Amino acid sequence: MPLLPFLAPDDPFPPSREALSYPNGLLAVSEDLSPGRLLAAYRRGIFPWFEEPQPVLWWTPDPRLVLFPSEFHCARSLRRTLRRQRFQLSVNRCFREVMTACAAPRPHQDGTWISPRMETAYAALHDAGYAHSIEAWDREGRLAGGLYGVCLGGAFFGESMFSRSPDASKVALAGLAHLLCEGGGRVIDCQVETEHLLSLGARLIPRVDFEAMLAQTVTDEMAAGAWRLPEDTGALA
Repeated sequence: MPLLPFLAPDDPFPPSREALSYPNGLLAVSEDLSPGRLLAAYRRGIFPWFEEPQPVLWWTPDPRLVLFPSEFHCARSLRRTLRRQRFQLSVNRCFREVMTACAAPRPHQDGTWISPRMETAYAALHDAGYAHSIEAWDREGRLAGGLYGVCLGGAFFGESMFSRSPDASKVALAGLAHLLCEGGGRVIDCQVETEHLLSLGARLIPRVDFEAMLAQTVTDEMAAGAWRLPEDTGALA
């Protein structure tokens, strides 16, 4: 494997064309996971993904999986769930609890990449107004699912989601797509290809197209009150 640049705190990211083709998109290494470093990364379409005790690994895969909010695919079964109001949605009610739930071990996985260090870093972004969560609550008031990510302008960079009840994370994603459509958001970055996200309307685009879109999108302004969702999930169906 070619040597990767090790970034000091003040070093800029190298051009994405220098990223490895295998593993796809690995660009650089650092120890720095500060809010400034994270925001600089997201503006360039770069994200961290590593497991302790590794240093921070920075990625920019090609092609890139994205979901345009208006293209969210709401299957018939999900529409029924939304109309029956099995879940109530909220925004930013319990960001840290959502991160902790996303970090919990899952079946057929040896561990999780969301370490306490990552939780601390994204909690700082949340406190600064950049990281957001969407929560799905069941009828008993229990947290049933959710997602979190970083929003810059009209781009939402999805990081992780979880579900403790069937369809709960899909309902949260439907909520995210709705509020981005209503607020002027343009794209949800899904990072890497998964069958699950493809089934929900995500598609692959060349990295160069993704970067060109980000250059325009991260400077957009979301509409006032954009981070609100209707109480009736039937409005999302």
